[in-house]
Amino acid sequence: MTELNYTIKDFKSENEVRWCPGCGDYAIMNAVQRTMADMNVPQEQFAVISGIGCSSRFPYYMSTFGFHSIHGRATAIASGVKCANPDLNVWVITGDGDSMAIGGNHFIHLVRRNIDLNVILFNNKIYGLTKGQYSPTTDRGFITKTSPFGTVEDPFVPGQLVLGSGGSFFARAVDSNVKHNQQVFAEAAKHKGTSIVEVLQNCVIFNDGIHEQIADPKHRAERQLFLEHGKPMIFGKENEKGLVLECGRLKVVTIGENGVTQDDILVHDAKQVDLSIHMQLIQMSLPEFPIAMGVIRAVEAPVYDEELVKQVEEVTANRKVNSMDELLCSGNTWEVNEPNSSEPVPFFKKKCPIS
Repeated sequence: MTELNYTIKDFKSENEVRWCPGCGDYAIMNAVQRTMADMNVPQEQFAVISGIGCSSRFPYYMSTFGFHSIHGRATAIASGVKCANPDLNVWVITGDGDSMAIGGNHFIHLVRRNIDLNVILFNNKIYGLTKGQYSPTTDRGFITKTSPFGTVEDPFVPGQLVLGSGGSFFARAVDSNVKHNQQVFAEAAKHKGTSIVEVLQNCVIFNDGIHEQIADPKHRAERQLFLEHGKPMIFGKENEKGLVLECGRLKVVTIGENGVTQDDILVHDAKQVDLSIHMQLIQMSLPEFPIAMGVIRAVEAPVYDEELVKQVEEVTANRKVNSMDELLCSGNTWEVNEPNSSEPVPFFKKKCPIS
């Protein structure tokens, strides 16, 4: 295959980027553009589809094909794009409100079908474009413009929703860690089926610092667990902590204490079909646990668009009717002759006269 030698500049459009200064969207876009440049995929084979929200301006800033669709429908439109054009490399850009609220139905059925799309879910736990209302991922008790006394409902955890919908790929990242984002996006692009990457994104205007406890580089080693398939789940400034399985539940231990050795630490298996450990990793929260980052789940499953193409080819190869004329002329057909004034109208069963 010919080496295309793209750079990040090849995927930047001429449009002025109009996000608030300091918005986490800049870093995410930078990682996406770097990922695409390294994929050795022709530029004209990329399509970026978005819904409505701050993140949904994304297609304007990408030098690819794109579609800025309507609220909550990015996944539905992207599904049609991919099924009609199986060779396209389709990326969906969506937010926690766009995908989890008005687009929730489309989101879960995309995941269920396992269409070969890459979805980047920007999660800032707020509606930014519409000026600070609480979203489906806003924490219980959080005060916003639409919950002045605190929310009285529990939030969606995107990873739980993905696994509950039968998801084959889920990963998590933080907007400010561009290098790690690029690694995760590359893994998502390689996956056959629906890949969902939740990016913890900061909204500097309406929810500034919402992920600070997790994202702060000073505490990254202690509060983030970077997962790699086939490697032990170790974290900490000196890689002195890890996860073990005790009575079916994950537990944080310190290597060297109470006889614990590195051999006791649980090895991450992203390809394990059983989702119990993956679900526990998704649900881990501070301060008891670090936040699981990287590819949490990546399993093989039937891919909808591939199955659709295969079915169409099989039906086409075995069909008995090859045109509309043949369809209209199949079965019992009749010709009505022009009657004369003294005779009744005759009907004759005969071959269809359509040519």
